[in-house]
Amino acid sequence: MRNLRFRHAAHTSALGAAALLTALSLTACQGGGQEAADSAGETAAATGTSAAPAAASNGKAEDGASTRPGTDDSASGPSKGSGSARKPAAEPASQQGGDSGDDAAPADDRSVTRPCDGSNSQVKLTNAPRPVNHMLLTVTNTGSEACDAYHYPFVRFGEAQSTPPVFEQSKPQAVVTLLPGESAYAGVLTSSADGSGTGGYSTKKATVHFQGREGAGSTGPSADASLRKAVYVDSTLRVTYWQTDIETALMY
Repeated sequence: MRNLRFRHAAHTSALGAAALLTALSLTACQGGGQEAADSAGETAAATGTSAAPAAASNGKAEDGASTRPGTDDSASGPSKGSGSARKPAAEPASQQGGDSGDDAAPADDRSVTRPCDGSNSQVKLTNAPRPVNHMLLTVTNTGSEACDAYHYPFVRFGEAQSTPPVFEQSKPQAVVTLLPGESAYAGVLTSSADGSGTGGYSTKKATVHFQGREGAGSTGPSADASLRKAVYVDSTLRVTYWQTDIETALMY
């Protein structure tokens, strides 16, 4: 009976020792875990970063936000692998300042235009109602090509050996070009209104000579301007440059 009590007491002591050892082991483990956590906190404080929360076994953080890459909807711009940005279309050639030259109008090559003269033109002298003692000289292109009426006409009345001078102020800004059928005009002052002219005479004959581009004298054939009645001319005889309209030709 005594032996049974001793064995029971020994067994109880053994169980108590085992329980004590287990408790000590658990205490040691808990103490080591706390030390590891404290060490991690000190490391994070030294590097300026915070410890990330542990992820749950289902792939989500403890606060419920997804941690899978490529699913952040707050990113500004396309995600990687979604394709490059589309480039703007190139401007048409007409908007790039380019000029192919296909639609450019050909330049007016006046160098091939021949002078107006008696071979391609017809002249006519008529009395002008005003100013007094004025006549209108008209030249008309009767050819098939354009011609230039250069400078002013050389008009000879009767058997005169010289041609009348010109009103210099009547010089136009450009040469008068006549297409087939078109006309140019020149005014002719035949005599003075107050009788101050000298060497006057009457004639029914008038010949017109034409000038070339250089204006160094007459060129080409002359043209006769028949007069219906005799015209009186004196030393005040003057002509104007060729003009495109009658009003300008008779204003001098």
